[in-house]
Amino acid sequence: MTRMLPWILLTIVALGVLLFGEATARPRLGWIAKPLASVGFLGAAVANGAFETAYGNAVFLALAWSFLGDVLLIPRDSRPAFTFGLISFVVAHLGYLVAFRVLGMDGVWLALTAVGLLVPAALAFRWLRPHLPRGMTGPVVVYIVVITAMVAGSVATWPTVRAPVVLLAAVLFYLSDLAVARQRFVAPGVVNRAVGLPLYYAAQLLFVWTATPPG
Repeated sequence: MTRMLPWILLTIVALGVLLFGEATARPRLGWIAKPLASVGFLGAAVANGAFETAYGNAVFLALAWSFLGDVLLIPRDSRPAFTFGLISFVVAHLGYLVAFRVLGMDGVWLALTAVGLLVPAALAFRWLRPHLPRGMTGPVVVYIVVITAMVAGSVATWPTVRAPVVLLAAVLFYLSDLAVARQRFVAPGVVNRAVGLPLYYAAQLLFVWTATPPG
């Protein structure tokens, strides 16, 4: 914990600056604060021994792709940047799925959870569909499928490791993505980032916490 603390503080302070920039309409602060906040969770993962286990390596891979996605999502009016950011986060979620596979996923739990999550996934798509610009329906569907699979995968690790932190991190990531979707497609506003960014960074730091790994 002591080794991670400076990096965690970096994420917290940078997140505060990022939220201040959002609240005061100073988006340029995001070009500095957001990468720093994300560097914080990368540094914390290394400090927590992520490279010492297969699980930790998979978590770090997911964090690294998340960092790339964070940077790509900084521009507000660039569709190519948003699309590549979306791809980066798809890979990040797949990285977490690999990590869960390393921990051990129960097939029955995975299947049952995936079926149960079809309802919120369908509701999310129904909510977003009227607002999606041309050409974005397919990518958004893929993203919903992948993040749903990621959450299901986290639940499927329960019979093996019984690590509530893993489940909580996955759910917080899922919720933060809903805030991103609302910001991008439905109702842009400061509230989306005020809610979504803390959820997102909390999720990543929780994943970092497990990098040694849970069990």
